[in-house]
Amino acid sequence: MIIYGTALLAVCHLLGIIIGDLLGRALGMTTNVGGVGIAMLLLIFARIYLHKSGRLCATSESGVHYWGAIYIPVVVAMAMQQNVVAALKGGPVALIAAVGSVLVCGLFVSFINRMEPETAAPEEPK
Repeated sequence: MIIYGTALLAVCHLLGIIIGDLLGRALGMTTNVGGVGIAMLLLIFARIYLHKSGRLCATSESGVHYWGAIYIPVVVAMAMQQNVVAALKGGPVALIAAVGSVLVCGLFVSFINRMEPETAAPEEPK
């Protein structure tokens, strides 16, 4: 049942929003900074941790996988709503932040991929 993944997604989303708000305040802004992306990373790490510790049954893992897959288009849709032109007119800080975030995300993706167990490819019949 997919509903099992919803609880983990909700917890990760709330923690991501809280961390994003705290990060925004630490940077001197009154907005959420990266809360949705942080929530996605929390969901990925939580799924890997629960899977490795054996606490995630197949049904729950299916639900978490579903919500993880559906969450990415939501993040993309939210990012598209931002006014990129206004950000670039604001100065080079936006460009530096964009390049930095792409590099950090690339490092996280590489790190997460290395945490996943390797699966053996099925042999071809002779």
